[in-house]
Amino acid sequence: MIPVQPLCSQMRRDLVQVLALCIAACLLGPQACTRDVPGDKTTTLVFKHGKIAGDPGPFREVILQFERENPGIRIREEVLPAATDEQHQFYVINLEGQTNDFDVFALDVIWVPEFARAGWLKDLTHLLPAQSREAFFAAPLEAVTHTGRVYAIPWYIDAGVLYYRKDLLEQYGFGPPKHWHDLVHSASVIISSEPELYGFLWQGKQYEGLICDVLEYLWSHGGDVLQGNRVVIDSAENRRALSFMKDLIDTYRVTPAFVTTATEEPTRHIFGKGGAVFMRNWPYAWNLFQRDGSAVKDKVGLSPLPAAPGHRSASTLGGWQLGVNRFSRHPREAERFIVYMTSYETQKLLSLTIGYKPTRKALYRDEDLLAAQPFMAELYGVFERARPRPVTPYYMMLSQVLQPEFSAVLAGIKDPGEALRAAQKQMEFILKIEESG
Repeated sequence: MIPVQPLCSQMRRDLVQVLALCIAACLLGPQACTRDVPGDKTTTLVFKHGKIAGDPGPFREVILQFERENPGIRIREEVLPAATDEQHQFYVINLEGQTNDFDVFALDVIWVPEFARAGWLKDLTHLLPAQSREAFFAAPLEAVTHTGRVYAIPWYIDAGVLYYRKDLLEQYGFGPPKHWHDLVHSASVIISSEPELYGFLWQGKQYEGLICDVLEYLWSHGGDVLQGNRVVIDSAENRRALSFMKDLIDTYRVTPAFVTTATEEPTRHIFGKGGAVFMRNWPYAWNLFQRDGSAVKDKVGLSPLPAAPGHRSASTLGGWQLGVNRFSRHPREAERFIVYMTSYETQKLLSLTIGYKPTRKALYRDEDLLAAQPFMAELYGVFERARPRPVTPYYMMLSQVLQPEFSAVLAGIKDPGEALRAAQKQMEFILKIEESG
C-alpha cells in the first residue's frame, strides 16, 4: 500500500481555494465548474448550438475526431432550444453581459451584422482571405460580412425550394412550373380531379418564416425591401406580389386558408402524407420524404421556386454560421475548431450523415455526395441564386415591423398597398433613429 504523505499548510489552502471556487461556480451555472482547472493543460471549449436534426450520434463523432486530432482541446456541447428566437434572446442577454461561458456558437444567418456591430463577435477575416472566399457560395459570405470584415464562417446553407409530386405532374401531363401562373394552372387542374388534395402549401403564420416566404414572392416579381440603406418596399412590384399571395388563397383557391397558421413542419407533414401537389419548404424535408415507409417515397421532385414572367426565381437564404465569442478565453483554439467544422471533409461528412447542405461549392460536384443525394445537383443552382434577408444590424427590428404587415394582408385586414405604405414609414423611422444614434 502506498503511504499517504500529509499535506503541507500551503497545499491545503490551495486545495480548499480550488474546491471553493468549483462549488461556487457550480452554484452559478452547470457549465462553470467544468471549465479549465488550474494545472490541467487541456483546454475545454464550450460549443453552443441548436438541436441537431435526426440522430446526434454522427455529429458527436465529428467532434470526437477533432479531439483526436487536437489532443489538447476538448469540446463540450451545450444545446439550446430549437426555436431561433429563444436562441437569439439567450445570446443577446449573455453577450451584453460580456460572458465568457461559451467560446464557439452557431449563428442564424440574420444575426451576424447585429452581433458584429454590438462588438460580440471576434473578427475572423484572417481565416477567410480573399482568395479563399471563392470556395463558398456568395450569399452566405454576404451575410457574414459587416463593414468589409468577416465575423463568422459559413457552416451549412438553406434556401427555399419547391417540392412537387412528380407522379401526379406526369399523370396529368405537366412539368415542374417555371412561372407562378404555371403552378396555379397545374394545381387547379389536378385538385379539380383529386379534390382530397391541397394544391400548394407554404408558410403563412406570423413569424420569421413568413418573411422568408414573402421575400421570395417580392424578389420573383422584381421587387425588393432595401437597396443599401434606402427603403424601397412600397413599390408596384411588391403590391403585385402580395396581391398574388392573397389570390392563391381567395381567388385561385389552390392554397387552403389555414396556411395563415402554418409553419414548416405542419406543411411538411401534410405533403409527406400525400396530401398536396406542391409545397414550398427547405431542403431538409427531402431526406424525410425518402425514408422507408414514407407515403411519397420516390414520388417527389424538387426544383427552384417559380417566378413571374420576365423575372428570375429567387430563394431566401437560410442556414447557420460559426462565430467566436469575442470574450472567449481561448480564441485561438476556438478558431481552430471553426476551421475544422467548416472544412471540406467535415461538411461532406455532415451532409452524408445529417443532411446539412454544404456552403462549399465544390462539394456539389463530389461523386460520393451526388451518388447518395442526387438532388444536390439541383440545389447548386438554387443556392447560387439564394438571396439573404436585408443585411443590416437592425434586421430583427425590421422583421418585427414586416411580420404583422404581411400577416394583415393574408388575413384580409389590410390591402397590399396599405400594408406596404405602413411598412415603408416604420422601416424608414427605425433606420433613421438607429443610424443617428
